[in-house]
Amino acid sequence: MTSVIAVCQSEKKGTKKTPVAEVTIKEDYGVVGDAHADCTTHRQVSLLAIESIDKMRAKGFDFLQPGDFAENITTKGINLASLPIGTRLSVGKEVILEMTQIGKECHAACAIRQQVGDCIMPREGIFARVIRGGRAKAGDNIEVADNKSKVGGH
Repeated sequence: MTSVIAVCQSEKKGTKKTPVAEVTIKEDYGVVGDAHADCTTHRQVSLLAIESIDKMRAKGFDFLQPGDFAENITTKGINLASLPIGTRLSVGKEVILEMTQIGKECHAACAIRQQVGDCIMPREGIFARVIRGGRAKAGDNIEVADNKSKVGGH
């Protein structure tokens, strides 16, 4: 079973995100109230698998929680980094995301990198643009909606 473990947001960039009960995801924008939401970027929503967080926990950082890597959506049971750019993901009953980027360059001020010396987001996190908005919450199903990747990705 693939599912959403947590939905998170933050008011400022460069900080951990806080898990919340539910988020509103706006089409071609991102998570309403989140510092990274922006209609001019292809990185409107970030996702990271709990399995990736568990890899860091296994290295002795067992205090790490969803949102600590500044991801908006923490997933379970779906290998996000293995999906091709252009893959569409269905989140809950309403939201459709399209993968635009796998990983990212981690900035020196990254809160997790400063705290533990490593960050999994640059290797296994993904970014997406919002095709269809709606609400998302922990417990929602997440699945590949369309695996026909486009050339160029966006």
